[in-house]
Amino acid sequence: MSRIGKRELTIPEGVTVNIENNEVKVKGPKGELSTSYDNLISVEVEDNKVIVKRSNETKQAKQLHGTTNALINNMLIGVTDGFKKDLEAVGVGYRFNVAGNKITINAGYSHPVVIEVPSDLKAESGSNTELTISGIDKQRVSEFAANVRKVREPEPYKGKGIRYKNEHIRRKEGKKAA
Repeated sequence: MSRIGKRELTIPEGVTVNIENNEVKVKGPKGELSTSYDNLISVEVEDNKVIVKRSNETKQAKQLHGTTNALINNMLIGVTDGFKKDLEAVGVGYRFNVAGNKITINAGYSHPVVIEVPSDLKAESGSNTELTISGIDKQRVSEFAANVRKVREPEPYKGKGIRYKNEHIRRKEGKKAA
C-alpha cells in the first residue's frame, strides 16, 4: 500500500476543507485552492484530518492514491505558509528588474527579456541578481520559476545563466591548450 497515499493529513488551524462532487476546496488565511480527483479515489474529513482512500487495487487507483494525497497536502501548506522559489543570475551584466507585474531580465542578449508575472504570483527582487517568486499554488510557482530560468539556463563551462538558489551546476573542463 502507498505510504504517501495512506498518510493522514492534519488540517491546520484556520483552514477549512470542503469536499463535494469529486472536488476538494481548501480555504485558509492566504487564499483558496481547489482540485478535482478521480472516481477511483474517495476523500473524507474526519476529526480534523483528511483521509484519502482508493476503491480498488488496480494500477491506476494506486497511482492516483498517492498523487491525490500529495496534491491535498500541497494545498494545505499553500494556504497556510505559501511556497517560494529563489533564483539568481550569474554572469557579467546579468540582472533582474521587477517593476509592477513585469520582470525585466538582462541575460546577455542584445535586448532585455520582459516577462509578465501572473496575477496569483508575486515577484520580489532583493538585489539586482536575486529574484524570489512566491504564491500559494506550488505548481504555479514552480512552473513560472522554470520559465524565468529558461530565459538563459546555466551553461556547464563557465556556469553563467539563471539558476535556482543553491542549485549545483555540473561543470565541464573545456578544451585544453595543445
